[in-house]
Amino acid sequence: MGLAEVSGILWKERELLELLLFKLEEEQLVLASGRTRWLAHATREVEFVMDQIRSTEVLRAAEVDAVAAELGLEPGPSLGALAGAAPEPWGELLRGHRDAFLTMTTEIQNLADANRDLLTSGARAVREALLGLDPGLDTYTAQGKNVAASTGGSRAHFVDEAL
Repeated sequence: MGLAEVSGILWKERELLELLLFKLEEEQLVLASGRTRWLAHATREVEFVMDQIRSTEVLRAAEVDAVAAELGLEPGPSLGALAGAAPEPWGELLRGHRDAFLTMTTEIQNLADANRDLLTSGARAVREALLGLDPGLDTYTAQGKNVAASTGGSRAHFVDEAL
């Protein structure tokens, strides 16, 4: 029966959404720690899980359309409409999936928003730090000569003092 396949796909989607929650929390921990070395890797993992979710959604949509036709529904029904038309115990099981998806979607949105805020505040801090740099800093020519020093200005503080 098609409802068994739909339910199996929905379980897989729930597992993927749980994995996405985990990966977003991982990304948040990296952002909050300030150890940005791993940020690109964490972001790639989030994107990888998102790709898996998209692939599973395509599979689910095809299977749901087939089940919808069996139940006399239009193609592309919502999970609530599918649950309403499905015989028991499938209706109850589909409502459980729907409730779980709503909960996880809210959690995912909240985590994604928090991560976006962390990224924005980090970018703002970097921008403010760059704006706070002294615009009169010494620079060097392509030959390695200190521009300010060669024009009678001050020494290059960052490089010369570090040497």
